Amino acid sequence: MAQVELIMPKMGESIMEATILNWLKTVGDTVEVDENILEIATDKVDSEIPSPVNGVISEILFQVNDVVPVGTVIARIATEGEEPAPSPAIAEQSASNGSQSSAPEAPSPSKEPESAPTKQPLSVPASAATGSVEKLARPSQSDRFYSPLVRNIAQTEGISIEELDSIAGTGLHGRVTKTDIISYVTMRKATPQAPSSPPAAPTAPHIPVIPVSPSEKIEKTTIPTEPISVGDGEEVIEMTRMRKLIADHMVMSKQTSPHVTSYVEADVTNLVNWRNANKVEFQEKYNEKITFTPIFMEAIVKALRDFPMVNVSVDGSRIIKKNYINLGMATALPNGDLIVPVIKNADQLNLLGLTRSVNDLANRARANKLKPEEIQEGTFTLTNVGTFGNVMGTPIINQPQVAIMAVGAIRKRPAVIESEFGDVIAIRQMMFLSMSYDHRVVDGFLGGSFLRRVADYLEQFDVNRGV
Repeated sequence: MAQVELIMPKMGESIMEATILNWLKTVGDTVEVDENILEIATDKVDSEIPSPVNGVISEILFQVNDVVPVGTVIARIATEGEEPAPSPAIAEQSASNGSQSSAPEAPSPSKEPESAPTKQPLSVPASAATGSVEKLARPSQSDRFYSPLVRNIAQTEGISIEELDSIAGTGLHGRVTKTDIISYVTMRKATPQAPSSPPAAPTAPHIPVIPVSPSEKIEKTTIPTEPISVGDGEEVIEMTRMRKLIADHMVMSKQTSPHVTSYVEADVTNLVNWRNANKVEFQEKYNEKITFTPIFMEAIVKALRDFPMVNVSVDGSRIIKKNYINLGMATALPNGDLIVPVIKNADQLNLLGLTRSVNDLANRARANKLKPEEIQEGTFTLTNVGTFGNVMGTPIINQPQVAIMAVGAIRKRPAVIESEFGDVIAIRQMMFLSMSYDHRVVDGFLGGSFLRRVADYLEQFDVNRGV
């Protein structure tokens, strides 16, 4: 007889907690090794948690929508035929619904269940299951929860609790995440700060306004919170959790980086002709369907080697140059949301390797099977707006990167080309490339030259290249 504890796993280096989305099993259910027990969500990605053993679910300690620190026991599994005991969490739920049950009386919600773990990581007690979290050091004047990691960063950077309360959070229920506070610290170091004072409305997000000149005083404004009335013929649709994260990330990016967008047009006739002539052989030989995306990525990798200062990030007044190339690829999901899986060390892959990585990540992204580490640490992002029939776009930078490229639809158009007999008009395969870049560190010369170099590599594609 043995009880195996199911622990909330650490889903990434910066992930400190996760939200329970759905229990796939209930108390008394039999589970096998690697059979999924529950679904969880982090700030990065949704995941399924499998059973580590064969057995029977004996206890479920947290409910749907509970936010649980990593390393916390969330359930127990009885092995070797041990009889399962009623779950206190399930009993509480039944009692709150007014249902009759023959199970033993559940403990009061204000008391910690006897079966709950006695030692929690991050100094967060088991009472977090009911949404109550003990106040840590540096108590906030508001009711906002701050993880120990966020509090430690704030204390190290000399951020007062009043200033911390003013930071707009992108986490669950507006919580300030590690990314939020790091972005805030970066902006704080880059601009002079006025003396902090308690905000007038602590519950409303405050956005720093970048001054026109360093001598001007920084002011803070609040986002208008006037409610929008809903009338006849209108429908209210709640944002999904991922859509909220996307929205917050996009707003943060525009607040952080002064965006500039450059455009070039490229004649990709040779590239298109090569793919049309070789796509069947490529699939038969490698069992992989080759799209235009890995070909675009190959050209981007070459250009990033030529212009390494585009492959950077910003930390206050410091520029962090990356000596590796991790390419993100914006991927639309079936429900309309967006995710950016990352091909790590893309500069070490040939066209076949890029093709396999693109296909694998895209398929698993649409099936919600990505791992948290597979959407982190990107250094440059590609988005293919041509997939939707768009000819060009003005993408928003995926922070903390400093540039993102959009490729438009490839279309046949008449174009002037040079020949040994002079200029002629011919039907060519043409496309637009656009790139948004952070004007703090990427000027027009660098951004424009890099974009033109990508177009040059695409135009110079060898039509006689082997598969």
